[in-house]
Amino acid sequence: MAKRARGSVRPGRRRPIDKRPASPAAAASTAAATPKPAGLSEAELERAAQLEAELLVQEKAAEQARTRTRTRTTRESAPAPARSLAMAARNEYAYVARDVKDIIRIASILIGILILLWILIDVTKVIPIGG
Repeated sequence: MAKRARGSVRPGRRRPIDKRPASPAAAASTAAATPKPAGLSEAELERAAQLEAELLVQEKAAEQARTRTRTRTTRESAPAPARSLAMAARNEYAYVARDVKDIIRIASILIGILILLWILIDVTKVIPIGG
């Protein structure tokens, strides 16, 4: 395996973003330019409370939907009531009967083709084969 060089980037990936400022002087000027807020205004606090209430309602609705889905899937995946073995076998292996019918149909078509070729080649001599 080839050794990776430091700082190389694999295809399909971006280089990591350098979050450090270029120089300490630039960091000091950036900090001085943007004053830190002392607190939130009343309007911001009301908006935050409103958003939190909306999120709680959405979470409650999502949880109810999950529980409904969970109960529905457990009801659907519950085992069927006990029945006779013949009924269970008929329901479970219906595809086997369908496949066997398909095999018989294809085999009968192939046998029919072979009989037709035998008649054309040996009986009526319509298709001459060397000899």
